[in-house]
Amino acid sequence: MGGWYPIKLEPHLRTYAFGGRMFCERLGREGLPEEDLAESWEISDYRDTTGRVVNGAHAGRTLHELIEEFPDELVGEGWRGPHFPLLLKFLDASGMLPVHLHADDETARRKYGEPNGKTEAWHILWSEPGASVLAGVREGFSREELADALWRGDYDAVMLRHGVRPGDTVYVPGGVLHSFGPGMLVYEVQQTSDLGQFASPYDLYGNPLDEKTRRRNIEEVLDELRTDVRPRPNPGLTVREGGNTRTFCCAGPHFALERWELAEEWTEPAHPQRFVALTVVGEGAVRIEYEGGTELLGRATSCILPAALGAAHLVPEGRTVVLASYVPDLERDVAGPLREAGCPEGQISALGEVVF
Repeated sequence: MGGWYPIKLEPHLRTYAFGGRMFCERLGREGLPEEDLAESWEISDYRDTTGRVVNGAHAGRTLHELIEEFPDELVGEGWRGPHFPLLLKFLDASGMLPVHLHADDETARRKYGEPNGKTEAWHILWSEPGASVLAGVREGFSREELADALWRGDYDAVMLRHGVRPGDTVYVPGGVLHSFGPGMLVYEVQQTSDLGQFASPYDLYGNPLDEKTRRRNIEEVLDELRTDVRPRPNPGLTVREGGNTRTFCCAGPHFALERWELAEEWTEPAHPQRFVALTVVGEGAVRIEYEGGTELLGRATSCILPAALGAAHLVPEGRTVVLASYVPDLERDVAGPLREAGCPEGQISALGEVVF
């Protein structure tokens, strides 16, 4: 099929206990339910949450239908997979998220029969002074000591806490115990999965768990726990391109995330080997000009630039910020450009899982 265009999807909303009203108050979203909201899945192909197209010739079809019919054109030449590889969401952490972890790829396949686990990254859009994240466990604790601390809810005794500020990104591989909040608005990029094991005394909806369930959950957490990874917030590596700045926020084998601060037109070249997903997080809108048409991407909205789209020209209406996510060739898309810009290999590796 010819005539590809930027694909917009209807978001999927979730109402967990840690949510609030920041999607309206800080992102300017309109037409949302009156209840507190915790997550807005902007780009999703996870089971029954697969997004439905809201624009253009494919309006009404689901993202899953499109990737099954047009894998090369939408995701990238030669790509085959059970689902669109990335899930992108906003999270309102007005409250603290439960302490939990997600299975890594090996655990997901062996234990759950799932095609992949869930490595994720959090890009901090807004945070209260003193806001922090918990990510990873400290060295030197036995399984029994970890279980005791988790049962008591004494997370700081065994986990690492780091302060964060807007612009930071935390890359969290599968198997890493973590939480964040309160007082944070986050953009998350992750593998397409919703596997999770929880150590907290309550579920996602704030309901208390009985003793048997809690102890079983903690044992499951410890069975899947990675103790060798200790994520830290990273401000990213920034390259100036004319009047614009391009910050590499994080990168690994499953995804890369960039932050583009646009004051003038930005040309994203053709990428027949991969898609690019865009989300506007700045105040202004962005006009996307491509062969065959124009699409306006407003504040706090997202789209997929299909692999077959060709070059796209992003024209900001005023100064704005766009987050760009994709599945990278790490040398071609991340390490090479940063090395050419003079960034040391140690700093490039610290973006996540970039191995030289």
